[in-house]
Amino acid sequence: MACVVIFTTMSFTVDMHFCGDTLVDVALFKEAKNCGMEMAMNTSTSTEMKGMSCCHDEQIVSIGQDDLKPSFQQMDVEQQNFVLAFYDSYLQLFSPLDIHEIPFNGYPPPEIVTDIVILHEQFLI
Repeated sequence: MACVVIFTTMSFTVDMHFCGDTLVDVALFKEAKNCGMEMAMNTSTSTEMKGMSCCHDEQIVSIGQDDLKPSFQQMDVEQQNFVLAFYDSYLQLFSPLDIHEIPFNGYPPPEIVTDIVILHEQFLI
C-alpha cells in the first residue's frame, strides 16, 4: 500500500531520442543524449540537408497527485462549523449511556445539632 501511495504522488519524466526509427537513448528525470546527427547537419552548408532531419525526441510525462486528501483549512468557516457540529453529534449519538451519578454522593450530611442540656438531663432549678 505504501508503494502505491509513493508512486501515485511522484512525478517523473521519461525522455527518449530516436534516430530514424531506432531508439538511441532513454533518460529518466533528464534530457536524453543526442546521437550527434543533428550537430553534423547544423555544420553542413548544403541547404537540402538542413531541411531533413531523421532525429526526433519524445517525452512521457507523469504528473503525480499534489494532495492526497483535501485540507481542513481550504474550507470556509460555515463548512468548518458544520463538520465540527456533525462530528460532535455523531459521537454523542453512538456513545454508551452513562450511569446516572449522584453529584452529592461523596458528601455526608451535617450532624444534627441537639440541645446538650436536654441530652444530658441537667436542668437548673
